[in-house]
Amino acid sequence: MALLQIAEPGQSAAPHQHRLAVGIDLGTTNSLVATVRSGECVALADDHGRHLLPSVVRYQVAETTVGWEAKFAAASDPRNTIVSVKRLMGRGLQDIQHLGQLPYRLVDSPGMVKLETVAGVRSPVEISADILKVLRARAEHSLGGELTGAVITVPAYFDDAQRQATKDAATLAGINVLRLLNEPTAAAIAYGLDNAAEGVYCVYDLGGGTFDFSILRLNRGVFEVLATSGDSALGGDDFDLAIYQWLCSTLQLHTLDAADMRSLLNECRQAKERLTSQGSTELRCSLSSHGDIHAILSRELFFELSQPLLAKTFSPVRRALRDAGLQTNDIQGVVLVGGATRMPQLRQAVADFFKQPPLTNLDPDQVVALGAAMQANALAGNRSDQEWLLLDVIPLSLGMETMGGLSEKIIPRNATLPTARAQDFTTFKDGQTAMSFHVVQGERELVAECRSLARFELRGIPPMVAGAARIRVTFQVDADGLLSVSAIEQTSGVAAQISIKPSYGLSEDEITRLLRAGVDHAEHDKRMRALREAQVEARRLLDATETAMAEDGHNLLSKAEWDHIWQHIYALAETLIMGDSNKVEDLRHATEALNNASASFAARRMDQSIQQALTGQHLESLTV
Repeated sequence: MALLQIAEPGQSAAPHQHRLAVGIDLGTTNSLVATVRSGECVALADDHGRHLLPSVVRYQVAETTVGWEAKFAAASDPRNTIVSVKRLMGRGLQDIQHLGQLPYRLVDSPGMVKLETVAGVRSPVEISADILKVLRARAEHSLGGELTGAVITVPAYFDDAQRQATKDAATLAGINVLRLLNEPTAAAIAYGLDNAAEGVYCVYDLGGGTFDFSILRLNRGVFEVLATSGDSALGGDDFDLAIYQWLCSTLQLHTLDAADMRSLLNECRQAKERLTSQGSTELRCSLSSHGDIHAILSRELFFELSQPLLAKTFSPVRRALRDAGLQTNDIQGVVLVGGATRMPQLRQAVADFFKQPPLTNLDPDQVVALGAAMQANALAGNRSDQEWLLLDVIPLSLGMETMGGLSEKIIPRNATLPTARAQDFTTFKDGQTAMSFHVVQGERELVAECRSLARFELRGIPPMVAGAARIRVTFQVDADGLLSVSAIEQTSGVAAQISIKPSYGLSEDEITRLLRAGVDHAEHDKRMRALREAQVEARRLLDATETAMAEDGHNLLSKAEWDHIWQHIYALAETLIMGDSNKVEDLRHATEALNNASASFAARRMDQSIQQALTGQHLESLTV
C-alpha cells in the first residue's frame, strides 16, 4: 500500500492516467532528458540513437542549430557557436574573468553578460532555452504527447540568480517547471533507488563547468541532504584549459584568433578524454596563425597539470564534512557524477581522500537526468512502486544588509527546503518613516563580498524614537531554492513584500517579449524545421543508395535500370543543393521519386542477402 503519494497542487493524476513528465539535465558540455516508462527510468534518444545532446548552439542569419551539428561548426564559426553557456548563466562580465579569453563578442549589459551573434544579441538564458526546446521536442516525440512538466537540475551551488535564470530559460522553451533539483541530489535519488542503498553517502559531481559536493543520509526511502558545498566556477573545462595553457607555453603560441583558439581547445578536450585509457597521446592541430602543430602529452604530465584543480575540489569537500559534523570514515560510499569524473587521476584522488574506491556502477553522464525523471514522475502524480521523500537544502546563506555594510544571515546555508525564517529589525533615527532593505546571498561578513539579490522599501512606518519600531522581516525559500521576502511593522501592520527576481535574470517584460516573438515566428520556425527534416532524410537516402549501387548495382541491375536510378540520384542531389524554405515539397517529391526508382533494386538486394544466408544450411537446422 502506498503510504505517500507526491503531487503538485491540482496536478494529481486521475486513476489509470499517466502524466508525461521528464527529468532534464541541462549540462555545461552535454544535456539529457529522461523519463519513467512502464516503471523503468530511461534516457530518451534522438533519431540516431544518441542520448547526449551537446550543449552547443550555432546562430546563423536564417536558422539556429543545436547539438551535434552545431558542435562540429564550433571551430569554423567560433563567434556564432556558443559552447558551455551554462558557465555564463546569471553572471555579469566581472564574474567570468577567471574563464580567460573567450572566442565570443561579449556585451557588458546591466546584469547578465550577453553575446553578439550574426542573428543578434543573445543572453545565456535565450541560448539555454534553445537547448531546452530541442530536449522538449525530443521528449514529446518519444512519448507521443505534450509534457505535463519537467524537473530541471541545477548545480547545488547555483545561487538565486543562476536558478532564476535557469527557470527563465525553461519558460522561454515552453516547459512547465515542476521543480528545480540540485544535481547531486538527483544523482543520489537515482543511485539510492537503483541500488536500495541506505546510510550516509556523498556525491562528488564534477561537470563541464561546475563542481558540487553533497552529503546525504538515505534511510527507508527518505533522502535527507545533510550538507552541500561546491564551486560554480570549476569544471572539466578547466582541465581542458590547463592543457591549452601548457601547449601555448610549450610551443610559444601567442595571439591566437577565435577559430584557432576553439580548434586548439577542442583538441585539448579530446586529448583529455583519450588519456583516460591511454598512457600518452598526440596533440595535432592546424592553425591559421602557426601552421601545423604537434606535441606529446603523457598521462603523468597531465596528472601534474591537474593537481591544482583536483586540490581545489577538496576544499568544498572538507567544508561540507565540517558542516555535517562528519569524518571520512562516516561515509558509506562516494558516488561519482559528471563526465569529468572518468579521469583516472580524479578517481584515485577521491579514493585516497575517502580511503575507499568510489562507486561507478551508474553512467556518470546519465545518472542526474535519471534521478530528475524519478522526481518528475512523483511530482506529476504518477503512481510508483517506490515511495520516497526528498529533503534538500539551501546551498548559500541568505541575509540582509545592516548598518556598516555588514551581512546579517537570516537563513544559514544547509537549511532544509522549503524553509522560512524571521528576524526583527528596528529604526536607526528618530521619526524614521521608511526603511530600505538590501537582500544578499553568501557566506562573507561584508555585504560588498556577497551577491546582491534585491532591494525594496517599507514605507508608512509610524514616526517613533529610534529603536522603538519593530519590523519583522521574513525570508521564505521554496522547494526550488527561490526566495521571497516580506517586511511588516508590528504595531501598525504596514507591510511590503518582494519575490526576488535577481537583476541577473530576465524581467517579466523581457520574457513576455521573447515568448511573443516565439509565437510570431512560429510559422517560419515550422517551415525551417520541415526543411531540415526533409534535408536529413534526403541525405540519408542519397548515402544509402550510392553505397548500395557501389556494392551491388553492377550485379543486380541492367544498364537501363542503372541509368534510371542514377538519374534520380542526380535529381535529388541537385534539389538538395538548390533547396530553400519554399522548396520543401520539391525535396520531398525528389526523395519519394528516388525511393520508388530504387524499390525494385532494394528488394533484389534483400533476396540476395537471404539467399546467401541460407546457402549451405539444412532444412532441419532452420526449423524451430
